Amino acid sequence: MKKGEKFRRGFTIIEVSLVISIAGLIFLMVFVALPGLRASQRDEERRTDVLKVISEIKNYQSNNRGALPKEAADWDEFYADYLGNNFTDPNGTDYLLLHTSCVNEGVTISTGGACSYSSDDGSIDLAGLQEAGFPNDYRMYIVLQATCEGEQAVKSSNPRKAAVLYRLESAGVYCANT
Repeated sequence: MKKGEKFRRGFTIIEVSLVISIAGLIFLMVFVALPGLRASQRDEERRTDVLKVISEIKNYQSNNRGALPKEAADWDEFYADYLGNNFTDPNGTDYLLLHTSCVNEGVTISTGGACSYSSDDGSIDLAGLQEAGFPNDYRMYIVLQATCEGEQAVKSSNPRKAAVLYRLESAGVYCANT
């Protein structure tokens, strides 16, 4: 070194390894949190879809003197005319919309105030919805004569009420009612 030149000091190995390890921890935290963030975004879209069904049920009711669809053909018409053919889950799979009622042939089929979730033909079973694993076959359940109480449908005295339930990916069941 010549006289008058300043000594240039570089980074030590310890400083470089410290910066690399901190950057690695930051990347690790991002990659661990990213799947959870994506799942919560998809669940938010599913909540929006449930609210869309509720909105379209209300539109149907306003066009039909407050009545809900009764027969299977009425429900098919509701699905086609109000929700369209491209009503899909954020994963790209079509929702399977199923309807049932808290009342079956005039007999209440509830247990402890909550609807038992069996349909007229026995094809719908929501009893395991709380414990069911996701994606739960992309089933969205419309329960007639019911309102939401937390994550379940409860029988309503108003025959024009409906609750819509969907199992979320991250946790729990989302329930919204008319």
